[in-house]
Amino acid sequence: MFIGHYGASFAAKRFAPKLSLGAYFLGAQLLDVFFSIFVMVGIEKMRIVPGFTQVNAYDLYFMPYTHSLVGSLAWSAAGAIAIFAITKKTPEAIAFGVVVFSHFVLDVPVHTPDLPIFTEDGAKIGFGLWKSWPASVLLELAVFGVGAAMYWKLVRPIGKKRSQLAIFLAVLSVLCVATPFLPPPSSPTSFAIQALFGYFVLAFFAARVDKPAAWLS
Repeated sequence: MFIGHYGASFAAKRFAPKLSLGAYFLGAQLLDVFFSIFVMVGIEKMRIVPGFTQVNAYDLYFMPYTHSLVGSLAWSAAGAIAIFAITKKTPEAIAFGVVVFSHFVLDVPVHTPDLPIFTEDGAKIGFGLWKSWPASVLLELAVFGVGAAMYWKLVRPIGKKRSQLAIFLAVLSVLCVATPFLPPPSSPTSFAIQALFGYFVLAFFAARVDKPAAWLS
């Protein structure tokens, strides 16, 4: 799952609106941000295997620190603590932690069984919807759409604000549908670099789009 994770980011603004949408975007991908970094330095591992699933070519065979149930809970708690330390706002800190953990929850339906419960040597889960491009994309669009609708209702954009948000949502929707058809990266390091670039660029634009809703602060 990629764009679908941002559904949780949009929804979080409904319950804790004083944190930037850009921050929630980073929270939704925090596990993947650190996974990408860990891949680059050799702590966690993956293989590029063309045709591995219909959606992507990623054999994610060693990621116990970022994508295990226990690891996800730890990163969620750390994220919530960090946001509280920065903002002193309890609802936003809790919402951020929930968004971080939502990444693991939303990964379970789509991943092949590569998500550890406790350790790499123990049980792993994943229902494998990535094996079906239509099923995976429909799930992503549904989760993304519900969150986006909640955000739209919250900010009630008009005029230029409406156009900016509509364009941003359209771009994300196109990315959701088109990403599986893009050529796979040449190596795990290339994947990590591309992923980090994408996460931060989308978070930047999410923060920009969110600026018209600054009255919520």
